Amino acid sequence: MSHVALALFVLFSCLSMVSAAPIAAAAELAKRTDHVGRGTWFYPGKGNCGYVDGNNDKILAMAKSFYDANGGSNCNQWVEIVNEGNGKSAYGLLRDSCESCGWNDIDMSPGLFEELDDLSTGELTVKWHFMAKSWSP
Repeated sequence: MSHVALALFVLFSCLSMVSAAPIAAAAELAKRTDHVGRGTWFYPGKGNCGYVDGNNDKILAMAKSFYDANGGSNCNQWVEIVNEGNGKSAYGLLRDSCESCGWNDIDMSPGLFEELDDLSTGELTVKWHFMAKSWSP
């Protein structure tokens, strides 16, 4: 009988240690908000985030009103962009603001725009969202 009692005691002791163990931290979860707007392209230079970028850099600008509303806190944050017309997707780094863009519109470098469609298209309907701040492709 004492062997059975000892075995039960050891079993319950192990179970209590497992249930008391802290749960591992979950992966960073970002609140994802999808934006749907107009996607256009521009020739980049020195953007509001303070960096000089070229045509082949995968960068984008967001609406100046959106940029100002969050104090530029999305500078250097990756964005996933989907061309609603053909389903192609690409990632771009937010580096600038766009005076002529509406709240959900984005302006992309030629290199980024070409991942979604030909430059001759000029304008796309895009769905986009910010990736977690710690994320990069």
